Amino acid sequence: MQTLRRSASVPPMDCAPLRVDVAGRRLAPSTVFDTYWRFAADRQELYFARLTNRADLVPDDEILRTHRFTNCYRAADRVSQFAIHDVAYEGSQDATDVVFRVLLFKLFNKIGTWQLLNAELGPITWRSWKPRMARAVLDAAWASGRRLYSPAYVIPPPRLGGPRKHHDHLLLLETMMRDRLPRRMQEADSLSQVFRLLGEYPGIGDFLGFQFAIDLNYASVIDFDENQFVVAGPGARDGIRKCFGRAAAGIEAEIIAYMVDTQEEHFDRLGLQFASLGGRPLHLIDCQNLFCEVDKYSRVAHPEVAGISGRTRIKQVYRPSAEPLPPPWFPPKWGITDAVGRQLRQFTKVTTGMSG
Repeated sequence: MQTLRRSASVPPMDCAPLRVDVAGRRLAPSTVFDTYWRFAADRQELYFARLTNRADLVPDDEILRTHRFTNCYRAADRVSQFAIHDVAYEGSQDATDVVFRVLLFKLFNKIGTWQLLNAELGPITWRSWKPRMARAVLDAAWASGRRLYSPAYVIPPPRLGGPRKHHDHLLLLETMMRDRLPRRMQEADSLSQVFRLLGEYPGIGDFLGFQFAIDLNYASVIDFDENQFVVAGPGARDGIRKCFGRAAAGIEAEIIAYMVDTQEEHFDRLGLQFASLGGRPLHLIDCQNLFCEVDKYSRVAHPEVAGISGRTRIKQVYRPSAEPLPPPWFPPKWGITDAVGRQLRQFTKVTTGMSG
């Protein structure tokens, strides 16, 4: 997949868009297109309201209040926050150790599984890794009925001959490390090349490969422009179909780039105040995720607009966590953690809305 070439135009800001031109195609946005931007603004406000425990400032949207939706910014989600703070930047910053820890966490994508392994084997490094002991720890947890994998998305087994899925995933990771994958990633010249390196391994399809590449790019081991490359997952393609119809097929990556490039214009056009994360605008991975969430949201808000999957309900219900959320912490190379902290302090002072 090539680096994205943006080719898009936006209509005058004083009227709703009757068309948008992307990658040489003229697209007719549906009502879900404007819902995309309204959802983003409300979901970001909800993020700040929940972080500051300001229930009075939660947006008045029953769908948003009732169901579970990921944050506008992927890095702000609870699992991503843990992956960044507790996995990528906690411990040795040797490239081999960082890649090993991040991939070990992402192959299960479950905080409890990482905590179990770290408690039994930690601190986790590639040099001190004990494969037989790690398998025994996970075997015991699995036998007790403990869930090892996150239900957020399917992580298929690489089918390497092990007796259980988690055996094969540990073998896959150990194979990656023996192949000197960390060094090859550091020698890569783009995020898309990191994605291709990951795709060489069984069980790592386009969706997982892109997700893993983004998580590695959060870490200290590589630092590529997130706006260079994107892969639209199944949920994002569903959301794109609902926003733009069948004409969007095959140009999903370019449409996501269009959303990144025109975000300020559309927020202004709709009179929306979007509180960007510490001044960081939405990036490709964020707009890709937002399409997934708008696909879910529109199942209730716009049931008349068809997608690809045919799903008609939102499965996950929002349940408040009994534990308070920790202060948000982002990759130091972004330089936004302090700015987000200031936003949170500002948010606690306001009585309505959120200034951007």
